[in-house]
Amino acid sequence: YLHLVKERHLPRSFYYSLNTQTRIREREESEREAKRMANTVLMARGVASTSSSASSSSCSSMRMTMGRSNTRITSRGRWNEKERQSFSAKNNKTATKAIAEPGTEGYVENETEITFPFVKIVDQEELKLCLIMNVIDPAIGGVLIMGDRGTAKSVAVRSLIQLLPEIDVVKGDVFNSSPTDPQLMGPDVREKFQKGEALETAKMRVPMVEVPLGTTEDRICGTIDIEKALSEGRKAYDPGLLAKANRGLLYIDEVNLLDDSLVDVVLDSAAGGWNTVEREGISLSHPAKFIMIGSGNPEEGELRPQLLDRFGMKVSVATVYDIDKRTDLVMNKIKFDEDPKAYQAECAEETEALRARIQKARDILPSVTISRDIQLKISSVCALVDVDGLRGDIVVTRAAKAYVAYEGRNEVTQDDVEKVIGPCLSHRLRKNVTDTMDGGFKVKLGFNKIFKGDAMDFTQDSKIMAEIIEEGVKEPEPEKKEEPEEPKEKPKPKAGAWDPSKMFGRGR
Repeated sequence: YLHLVKERHLPRSFYYSLNTQTRIREREESEREAKRMANTVLMARGVASTSSSASSSSCSSMRMTMGRSNTRITSRGRWNEKERQSFSAKNNKTATKAIAEPGTEGYVENETEITFPFVKIVDQEELKLCLIMNVIDPAIGGVLIMGDRGTAKSVAVRSLIQLLPEIDVVKGDVFNSSPTDPQLMGPDVREKFQKGEALETAKMRVPMVEVPLGTTEDRICGTIDIEKALSEGRKAYDPGLLAKANRGLLYIDEVNLLDDSLVDVVLDSAAGGWNTVEREGISLSHPAKFIMIGSGNPEEGELRPQLLDRFGMKVSVATVYDIDKRTDLVMNKIKFDEDPKAYQAECAEETEALRARIQKARDILPSVTISRDIQLKISSVCALVDVDGLRGDIVVTRAAKAYVAYEGRNEVTQDDVEKVIGPCLSHRLRKNVTDTMDGGFKVKLGFNKIFKGDAMDFTQDSKIMAEIIEEGVKEPEPEKKEEPEEPKEKPKPKAGAWDPSKMFGRGR
């Protein structure tokens, strides 16, 4: 409006009043922002008392930057005791639920989440078996699931939470600390344990933490707690996803698309079982022992060899083409979408039976034995098919023992090793660009050579595969050369017919 003022179209008082209204509006917005930040601090502290100096200071004075000036704004609306009690009554319950942590009374990780029943996943038997083996023995090292889109990879992993057992944790501890094992304790709990103080325990289900594709390194490792820094004026650690996944499962969907820097962070923790944080003046180490489960589509990219080797087992899933099975899958999914709670209740009996079977297998596992002869043959197979490192030998042994416990037996046999050796070794073979043979098939040939004496000796279940191989081994029959056909004689023209070849001159 300056040009209007100069040309005397508007009085100068109008300009001053307009500028005053702008300043008032900016001051009111700053006061609202200061009060909102104060409420956030109070909720983070669980609604502080009246004697707290931090709460009054956070309400009374905050520096706000407005436009071109940096002014100290003092909030006029300080809370009295009655307002604070009213705020506490309204928000105490919801705030407690919002900041509930693993280990608190009644806490069960993802208990309210309704997932598709694990027992209703049609086909994909190898995938389900590998997931169950890792629940029975977490030391196997996790599962990598690669396959086409729409093959129930993430559905199977998320539904696994229904089968996870309960564990004892220290109440109120964010690291899911064990009350008895110092190697699975967070720094605060370990200090109390060493001093001989009593630790209050609670029950919780084995946690499953999912890593979003767009996450950052701070959220994975943890960072400084801003709320405590504002409210208490001290540096504190805000746990990341690795802390929450301790003694649980860490699920990475689209693992082949994860950023390389994040892959390195996860690999370091998965290798040592500890996460060390050095940032913003914080130096902290906490246990991070978890089962890593990843899924992805191989068409979207390959995995780095370092990350590939960290997974204990690998499963390749494909689209189901059997008409009856596809129909069952579709009908199950439609029923679940119509009423998830009712459908889950309908499958509760089967789910409970499977959970009890897994718990029984966990109890049997320590008593399962494996003979030295079978162990020598497992190592011979790994050496024959050029497996890198010794992780393959260890994983096959652990997986075979877990499978035996799942079957309710106490001794590992040759058939048990045959059942699990493919998923344990297929992703550990050395890559050869000129070799087009599938890794799982190569492991199968190596197993037959060592355990059965003949690489082509397939079991009764693999007759179809044997027939295919026999057809491929036979030399193709030489093709008979076809004799050239004799040229056909031109038909003689009929008598009196017109023959263009006998034309000459201009007419030709």
